[in-house]
Amino acid sequence: MTDGYESGEIRRLGLEPDDLDGHTLDELTDYLESGRQPEDPSIEGSAGCQLALDALERLRGLGGQLIDADAAAMPEVDDSWVDRILDGIALDARAGRRIPFAPDEHGDDFAITEGAVRGLVRSAENAVDGLLVGGTHLRGDVSVIGAPIRIDIDVSAFYGANIPQAVERLRAEIDERLRRHTELNVVAIDITVRDIQLVGTWTKGTR
Repeated sequence: MTDGYESGEIRRLGLEPDDLDGHTLDELTDYLESGRQPEDPSIEGSAGCQLALDALERLRGLGGQLIDADAAAMPEVDDSWVDRILDGIALDARAGRRIPFAPDEHGDDFAITEGAVRGLVRSAENAVDGLLVGGTHLRGDVSVIGAPIRIDIDVSAFYGANIPQAVERLRAEIDERLRRHTELNVVAIDITVRDIQLVGTWTKGTR
């Protein structure tokens, strides 16, 4: 049984350097462990790297709690849920499809990437205790302005959390962020709780 760390570091993920502007996730893990010093402009200036670093830093905070859970849980904590979280982080780092904004009066063409939208969804977990976002998928043709889009999200819940309440809070938080930062026509936000983990008292402290 592992806890999401190996030799004190976040489990290594497979991700192509092209997805991270020439960097690998191994390099980002080392950079995070070094306290992001000395500062690397090629990492700090990469949107994909920033998405991956942000998610990895949140996951890193689980390390001690996962070890405690592994020792106390009956049956043992299933580490496959950590793999799902890590797979979601890897997906977030990929730019994916281009999502356009409606042209302004000057005809300027602006857009946001699918990866950035997945990053917005993942960031919403900071405002909700008891849930950790795994994977996010945008269903529909995001390249067409106004096309109906469904957001499918997998989450892990922590034992003791009020799961229905936490799910509704997460849905509301995601909806608000997507309305504020995108022009997607989101017709549904479907959240699936894939598993429940015993990880002691879980709070993010951000509301």
